[in-house]
Amino acid sequence: MAGTQKTAEKQKKGFKMPHLFWIMMGLLLITSLLTYIIPAGQFATDPETGKILGDQFNYLGYQTPVSPIQMMLSMLEGLTSSSLIGWAVMVSGASVGIVMGTGAFDRFLNWAIYKLKDKDDSVLIVVMFVLMVYLGAFGGSDALIAIVPLGVMFAKKLRLDPICAIGVSTYATLLGFGTGPNKQATTQMLMGVQIYGTFGTMFISMNIFMILGLIMLLRYVKKIKRDPTKSLMWDDGWRPEATVVDTSSLKEEKLDWRTVTVLLIYLGQYVVLVGYPLITGDTSITFKLMISVSIVVAVLCGIIGQFSFDKIGNEFAKGLASMAFVAFVIGLAKVMSIVMTNGNILHTIVFVLTRPLMNLPRSVASIGMTAVISVVNLFIPSASSKSAILVPILQPITETLGMKGELAVQAFQYGDGFTNMVSPFLGWTVGSCVTAGVPFPKWVKWVFPKVLAFMALSFVAMFILTESGWQPF
Repeated sequence: MAGTQKTAEKQKKGFKMPHLFWIMMGLLLITSLLTYIIPAGQFATDPETGKILGDQFNYLGYQTPVSPIQMMLSMLEGLTSSSLIGWAVMVSGASVGIVMGTGAFDRFLNWAIYKLKDKDDSVLIVVMFVLMVYLGAFGGSDALIAIVPLGVMFAKKLRLDPICAIGVSTYATLLGFGTGPNKQATTQMLMGVQIYGTFGTMFISMNIFMILGLIMLLRYVKKIKRDPTKSLMWDDGWRPEATVVDTSSLKEEKLDWRTVTVLLIYLGQYVVLVGYPLITGDTSITFKLMISVSIVVAVLCGIIGQFSFDKIGNEFAKGLASMAFVAFVIGLAKVMSIVMTNGNILHTIVFVLTRPLMNLPRSVASIGMTAVISVVNLFIPSASSKSAILVPILQPITETLGMKGELAVQAFQYGDGFTNMVSPFLGWTVGSCVTAGVPFPKWVKWVFPKVLAFMALSFVAMFILTESGWQPF
């Protein structure tokens, strides 16, 4: 009997994704073994620029395997060679942690929502949605699951179902998080392109996707307002007339000078990081500028937020620690690249992947990148981890096809952004469903057509960017 119960418990638990550490170690071992199997080969490179010449590939005719022991001995080289990017990620993450810890974003959001509480339903939804998209774009992390109860409260106030509660909270913030202009800094660093060099393009793109996402949410709201039985939650017992509205937790929030100053300083750093290379034409100190500005922003926002000096130090240390594993994963990905390079299989892989695409328009290749990354994102939602794994392969593919590195980053962003909404491995999404009381399958049924629409629009965007001779801005 006890054995039967244990079996049932195991069945209930189902498949669980291994920790990323074990995924990376497994990928490293597989990469080492592949150097024994995949024929070694090399592209010719331009002696002046070092760029790959995609039409000049030769097999070596012999194997150059990298044993698992040699792979392990390459760990230090991979970690040290990626240290610049790793430290930039850690310091900027620590800075964001202090800024979010001041509560400035929370107070601004509460202030805006309180001001709108008596507005027309459609106005309230529009403004809430826009605020949440921008919050996800510039301050987004999985900590934003904390705003779902706020979405629930307003959905009840408007006599809307729990799906709408997620719609004005997690759906909106994930949309901003996935398309925001400052969310691909790590990918840009790894790709070797100017950090925030496409800030303007990504900002415009984010707003276009925001409008599409808002239209689709408002259509659903209109539909269930007209006929509540059309709600996907009708069979689960939701009834608009039975909705109990409790807005007692909604209190007036005043914006003080500290909150406004923290927000201005935080957003102002992007003016510096984007504007400096544009004004001076100097991109050589991007990493130096990024780290120094992040530290200054952290200290200033901590002081203005009335943190003690000890608290600023402690919170900064916590922020560094929280991003340390991300930096470690980036280092492991570099080890993978070293193994593939030393084993002379990286170019072979790129050659095999790009050969079918060489005679096709580059727009098809850019769309293909977006689609592949969208699928990978279902299983590895972390953007920084995913970029660390994929960029070593995407970069030479981009060079081989004669595409701009910025274009590959844009494809990566679209691929990374939208399938988060349906990923069963993203705690942000699954946790939001639990908080709002929406069965995950019901949520997927509602949001999946929206994800397809976002992906279709991203394909169109990639086609236009590729074929138009787009210049990054």
